[in-house]
Amino acid sequence: MTNSGNPTAGLGGLGATSSSAEQSAVYRKVTWRIIPFLMLCYVVAYLDRVNVGFAKLQMLHDLRFSDTVFGLGAGVFFLGYFLFEVPSNVILHKVGARVWIARIMLTWAVISGCFMFVETPASFYLMRFLLGLAEAGFFPGIILYLTYWFPAARRSRIIATFMTAIPLSGVIGGPLSGWIMESFTGVHGMTGWQWMFVLEAIPAVILGVAVLLYLDDGIRSAKWLTEGEKRVLEQGIAQDVAGKAVHPSLGALFSDRRVWLMALIYFCCVMGQYGLTFWMPSLIKTAGITGVLNVGMFTAIPYSAAVVAMLLLGRSSDKQRERRWHLVTPMLMGAVGLVGSALAGTNHTGVAIAFLSLAAAGVLASAPLFWSLPTSFLNGVAAAAGIAAINSVGNLAGFASPYLIGVIKDATQSTDIALYVLAGVLVSGAALVLSVPARLVNR
Repeated sequence: MTNSGNPTAGLGGLGATSSSAEQSAVYRKVTWRIIPFLMLCYVVAYLDRVNVGFAKLQMLHDLRFSDTVFGLGAGVFFLGYFLFEVPSNVILHKVGARVWIARIMLTWAVISGCFMFVETPASFYLMRFLLGLAEAGFFPGIILYLTYWFPAARRSRIIATFMTAIPLSGVIGGPLSGWIMESFTGVHGMTGWQWMFVLEAIPAVILGVAVLLYLDDGIRSAKWLTEGEKRVLEQGIAQDVAGKAVHPSLGALFSDRRVWLMALIYFCCVMGQYGLTFWMPSLIKTAGITGVLNVGMFTAIPYSAAVVAMLLLGRSSDKQRERRWHLVTPMLMGAVGLVGSALAGTNHTGVAIAFLSLAAAGVLASAPLFWSLPTSFLNGVAAAAGIAAINSVGNLAGFASPYLIGVIKDATQSTDIALYVLAGVLVSGAALVLSVPARLVNR
């Protein structure tokens, strides 16, 4: 099957190189057309993935789950995610983004809503595993999709903008989840956390249908672009691909040590990211904030700081064409923030919230800045498989991180040691980033 999302399909002669002003205008048009919509989809995706952290505030008491059970259930999501990541991204590359992303969104919406029926640890684990299977391929699929439109030199800022959906899901989802859980408790005999799962699944259904109507598979199929604008975009992609080494087979891709180094670096980023996002409501509560709605409101503060950090660092990375130190800096910020929040404890609420904001800004800004590294040397089907492989291996940290925190919390009645461990992982990841040759990624 010919992939209509292939950015160089039907390219033919490139013609004269377009001017800088013309390029900027075209890329601005593309950005406003697809990025806000993709961000909205990812806000919903991420909220449905991590809203279990808010459910925990009531769910553990109602169902008599331990912190270890919660941590394992939160993490099991990523085992399903791991198993289907690479096949999902290869399928997307073959059949096109529009149909496949819609399929992903509709299936995860149904499963997310079915969390209202969870009663036992076994059913909790099963539903989290199925949710991971359903959502697998969404994030790496979007990253792959962005490579169809934007060359490496513009990609860091674009990915950072897209990934502000993560903290925005916290800014929006925290107060929303807290309000639903507090306001709907007892309505029609259902608990607040059951209502939260049902109501927050509805937007994914709506957006899944919207993807089919709104999204294009690639440059050639975009009717809202003129022929001249398509040529400008195709020039950028063709020039970008021309500067990359091509992996002749998937075997060659997976024997490339750079791919596995990238997976290890991303593992370190994800350890911090999901350790923080799954446990943020509990950490806010530990800092001295009481009441589900108040916890939800206060989670918006760290996530707001993360939005600012992601946009500023993404813009700076593209402007300076520097990738390594722009990733190392937020990873170290995240480590300092995690340690500081643990040291502040419950006696200094304002200080703890400030350090959690630093931690959120650091760990959440790390992910989009990371993706400018592997997409600098991957293209074509290698990009589809490579991005998915890196994401799936790295996201195993999404299993390890919340489970680790849950075990440590049950054993010590505190999250402090876990936060110190996560900080150490981030520092180790920053050291690995500096082992990557600058010439490989500074594009």
